[in-house]
Amino acid sequence: MPRVIGLARRYWVVTLTVAVALAGVILAVAGAGWLTQWVFSAYSLGVAGWQSIGMIRSMARREFGLDILAVTAIVSTVLVGEYIAALVVVLMLSGGEALEDYANRRAKRELDALLTRSPQLAHRTMGDGYRDVPVDDVQVGDILLVRPSEIVPVDGVLLSRETTVDESSLTGESIPVEKHAGDTVLSGSVNGQEAVEIRATEQASGSQYQQIVALVAQAAESKAPVVRLADRYAVPFTIFSLALGAIAWAASGDPVRFAEVLVLATPCPLLIAAPVAFIGGMSRAARNGVIVKSGGVLEQLSAAKTVVFDKTGTLTHGTPALTDVRPEAPFTADDLLVAVASAEQYSSHVLAASMIAAAVERGLPLHEAESAQEAATNGVVARIQGREVVVGKFAFVAQHAPDARRTSIAPGELAVYVGIGGVYAGALLASDSVRANARAMLQRLQELGVGQTMMLTGDAAETAQHIATELGITRVRAECLPADKVAEVRGIAKRPVIMVGDGVNDAPVLAAADVGIALGAKGATAASESADAVILVDDISRVASAVEFGRDTVRIALQSIWLGIAVSVVLMAIAAFGLIPATAGALIQELVDLTTILAALRAVGVRLDARQSRMRQRAATTATVLP
Repeated sequence: MPRVIGLARRYWVVTLTVAVALAGVILAVAGAGWLTQWVFSAYSLGVAGWQSIGMIRSMARREFGLDILAVTAIVSTVLVGEYIAALVVVLMLSGGEALEDYANRRAKRELDALLTRSPQLAHRTMGDGYRDVPVDDVQVGDILLVRPSEIVPVDGVLLSRETTVDESSLTGESIPVEKHAGDTVLSGSVNGQEAVEIRATEQASGSQYQQIVALVAQAAESKAPVVRLADRYAVPFTIFSLALGAIAWAASGDPVRFAEVLVLATPCPLLIAAPVAFIGGMSRAARNGVIVKSGGVLEQLSAAKTVVFDKTGTLTHGTPALTDVRPEAPFTADDLLVAVASAEQYSSHVLAASMIAAAVERGLPLHEAESAQEAATNGVVARIQGREVVVGKFAFVAQHAPDARRTSIAPGELAVYVGIGGVYAGALLASDSVRANARAMLQRLQELGVGQTMMLTGDAAETAQHIATELGITRVRAECLPADKVAEVRGIAKRPVIMVGDGVNDAPVLAAADVGIALGAKGATAASESADAVILVDDISRVASAVEFGRDTVRIALQSIWLGIAVSVVLMAIAAFGLIPATAGALIQELVDLTTILAALRAVGVRLDARQSRMRQRAATTATVLP
């Protein structure tokens, strides 16, 4: 109930219009029907006057939309005594605006998650201890303590010997980065398993994470508004309606003929067709795991010409997976994987889960360690079944197994070396694999008319180019910071531009693109709030589906608008010859409205989804049958 009251207050014009309608019904039942006409007419003219102010301001900016048609229709119907039709126009006008505003409000909360996650306190050295101070009070040169798994509060220089930090929220790269004394650490990155000290090199306002927050705000504010679909047809339809009514009046010499034409020219089909279709399209998208935040987003998706992707976590899975096991005699691949997985049970490294999962998937047993110790940023030393097992970097393993030698790796791969019982046992390779359906998704986008593809990533150029070549992406920009991504997207000529990403580092560029799509299945809240559409399932193919939903929705909206216009034009032509009385015309116009609504409701897409599902099944069957 509080939510309903809140909506009623927010959209007070709709609430007041419904209240006036109910009051008119009560008056009519009480035998004061004449008063109903005055109430309806006065209220409708009041709304028309209020709308006229905005209409005049828009016309001064050379913007012409449905306001012209709506105000003309309201005034005309009141003047000819069609006060019920006037109130219906008011309800459709205010209701359409309310539907659009309700959807669009959800897109204006993109900074909330960023601000919530932004560091609020810092542990500053004070004498022999540390004191918590607001992050805004940190000055350049202050010595700060960053505890295990804490977010670095400001940009600084590492004073401790070494640590590992997770910069995925800034760069999108999933593999932790090793830092040594003197290296730069950025705000927003997450410290590893040991407490460290840093010296602040920037205040909070100038640090990396806070700059991302500012970039999101700037990008969101600079995005151009989308012109409502129906506004494009308002002026021609208004001119045609007035001209036809004037001709009918002049030819017959009867002003009633003008009124009869205008009753059938009320803009209800234009006012309701597009909002109903867009709400239907948004419902269809949500049913398929894609949350679209406004009808304007569907319109932009339908016209998209360029799509830009982040790499890690978007085109790839975002978690390194085991790709190869290279044992050294006398060890076998299973021996190597069992030893590594057993030792990695005692590690917090991002690769540990991948190694353990690979062993479990192969049905290999994991052994409990007699002792285990993790050397931060280097690896793990464990004693398993009486033998020392060392897993980690080459230099670290070589200290325990002097015969260790490096193995060759491809772009995007990471090698984990292993020593068992003081002897080099081999290496395991891991990489962040490309999503299986990524290439098919890109091909589908090509079929839908999104011809230009691009990848923006903070990863190394060699790895980025390797992924792009595998997927057939035409342009690549690697080693990008968030500001670089924003600049690249703003410089693209073929628009509208879709940007697809999944992390906090993608938030600014998602806000800067014409349409930002976030993969939100893994909880990338900041990216999701900054985006115009959010894919709730971990499925990159839904990007193509979102474009398809946009195209279907706009097609159905246009069909519904043209259906309403065509029927109205035919009826106005008949009325121009005096064959449809004004009262009958008002009733017929309601049937036109109903027809338009039913046509627009096809955008809900139940039949479209069923038909596309059947087509996919037939395609899969054909692919199976053909040799």
